[in-house]
Amino acid sequence: MSPLALQPEVGSFILPFALLAPILAAFIIVFLPKEEGKTIKLVAALGTLTSLLLSLYVFFAYDRSLAGMQFNLTIPLIPDIGVNLAFGVDGISIPMLLLTNLIAFTAVYSSWNIENRVKEFFVLLLILIAGVMGTFIARDLFIFFLFYEIVVIPIYIMVIIWGSTKRVTKEYAGMKLTIYLLLGSALLLVAMVSLWVNATNQLAAMGQGPTFMFDELARLQYDETFQIICFGLLAVGFGSLISMFPFHSWSPDGYAGAPTAVSMIHAGVLKKIGGYGLIRLGLMVFPLGAKFWAPVIAVLAVVNVLYAAFIALAQKDLKYVVGYSSVSHMGYVLIAVAALNITSINGAVAMMFAHGVMSALFFSMIGFIYEKTHTRNIAELGGLAHQMPRLAVGFLLAGMAGLGLPGTVNFIGEFTIFIGTVKVLPVHAVVGIAGIIFTAVYSLRLIANVLFGPRRKEWDHLKDLRGPELVPLVVLVFVIIITGVFPNTVLQLIDTGVQSSGLAKVLEAVTQAKMGGLF
Repeated sequence: MSPLALQPEVGSFILPFALLAPILAAFIIVFLPKEEGKTIKLVAALGTLTSLLLSLYVFFAYDRSLAGMQFNLTIPLIPDIGVNLAFGVDGISIPMLLLTNLIAFTAVYSSWNIENRVKEFFVLLLILIAGVMGTFIARDLFIFFLFYEIVVIPIYIMVIIWGSTKRVTKEYAGMKLTIYLLLGSALLLVAMVSLWVNATNQLAAMGQGPTFMFDELARLQYDETFQIICFGLLAVGFGSLISMFPFHSWSPDGYAGAPTAVSMIHAGVLKKIGGYGLIRLGLMVFPLGAKFWAPVIAVLAVVNVLYAAFIALAQKDLKYVVGYSSVSHMGYVLIAVAALNITSINGAVAMMFAHGVMSALFFSMIGFIYEKTHTRNIAELGGLAHQMPRLAVGFLLAGMAGLGLPGTVNFIGEFTIFIGTVKVLPVHAVVGIAGIIFTAVYSLRLIANVLFGPRRKEWDHLKDLRGPELVPLVVLVFVIIITGVFPNTVLQLIDTGVQSSGLAKVLEAVTQAKMGGLF
């Protein structure tokens, strides 16, 4: 047992407290005068710090020897249809919970200098954070879907009010993002209702009531055709969220149109809901469907990696470079899911955590650059390391992590994915590895064109990061280095989640079985 473990009745409230902290902060801000900008920011920072500290406690107190779902809380909500307010975490969801709160805390400080409608901004930001967090701690499919829907509205409002982009209008970017997310959620809703009806019929035959609980749904047996149809719906629904080709075009525009904090959350954790959903729901409940669609997903994933990386080479806007880079990196996660083995899934979760931290740091530094220079045009920048050496450190490390430099958090995720994928999909793995070449080219060129070169006198008035602006730099750089140098701190936890959730047994069975012979 972990030495930090609490009594079960106490520990079960850790996750609800973490979820309620940003909600309570938003509630307090509603009653603060709009002129109290500094107080509003401090309340938002305190709310996100509380959630971060609680998630760190969960990370260290989680009993790895016991494994399985811990910190569980289950409250019947709508018994007639089997809905429970059920929270809990395991080795797969804890990294996502920690990632969410790391980015949430730093996103507040990345928005510290905002002056336009400060009160409304932080209320919406805190609601968005709570919605994302809820998806990773929910053990009930209905509650998972509810939190996912909560995420969509704040994002749309924040993009159209506080967003900025030169290529397209922020209204266009916000509407495009929202339409894609809602279309994806519509397909998820169809799959969810179909699953509930099928599961309810099976449970009724056994004399049991209906349920939406993930673990109970995963124990039931579904025929092959049903699994293929439902996983196909999930693949498109979650795939559009994770920016799977050809459902990816909303993502770069969404990044460019969003304010810095939303770009950080969008790239850092919102996309990860798609990968998490495919693993938690898709693979666990519909393994035969996953096996059927895996070849298609693998091909689309390779297109993700190469196409998006190639497009990133041609971009002139900082956010669009990182936006297409994010689409490319999500291709590695999709390849790992398609490989259907323990090693690749471990790598997928590690990669989601790594990319979340890296992209959040990248967008935070880009946000500060835009705030100080009023441009994101790469051609207009250059030599910024002379005037802003602290910002240059963060930008440089984000770029190095993005190309998978050993010693940074991304390296172990990519390496584990390739190890797991090459055994099952050798051609896809080799082609995917080739995508690293494009990644290195656009990353190094971006760093060179923005940070280095001769000193440009027009930027001599710029002030380096200071005060609250240093928080995202210090926190995210620390996480990138620590988890890069000591990757087992995250990998061991992820592996316990894959093993204890039963996913390892499911993957072993589905890869060996012929279609129709698993059950």
